[in-house]
Amino acid sequence: MDSRTTVTAVRVRGFHLDGYGHVNHARYLEFLEEGRWAYVDAHPEFADGLAKGVALVAVNLNIDYRRAAVMNDDLEVETCLTRVGGRSGVVGHRITHVGSGELVAAATLTFVLLDQKSAQVIAMDGEWAQRLGPLVVDTLETK
Repeated sequence: MDSRTTVTAVRVRGFHLDGYGHVNHARYLEFLEEGRWAYVDAHPEFADGLAKGVALVAVNLNIDYRRAAVMNDDLEVETCLTRVGGRSGVVGHRITHVGSGELVAAATLTFVLLDQKSAQVIAMDGEWAQRLGPLVVDTLETK
């Protein structure tokens, strides 16, 4: 696995389930967020910047659900940075079923960096381009 990608383990618990016995769609948002926090933790170049009063703010999220996850399924959330642009970036996610290797969901999250003092979006050039540019992975396979 590429060191620019992190993998976070998640075990499906009863409180993740809806009335149909599978993971509620809203819980996937939590799984993805757990993956993003693990990604930041694993990449000090990202974490150090966020520790200086910068917030990563989600502005768009697209999820493609492929397979239901149920109680006691072990899942892996793969997370990587797939694009850094002038004012935004994109995080790619894959959630796979550990036992079968099947894709459960794929997602892309567009984010901006926000200066918490001024409440202004930070351009992703200069320092941020130097921090994040080397972390970009061309794509995260979603098949």
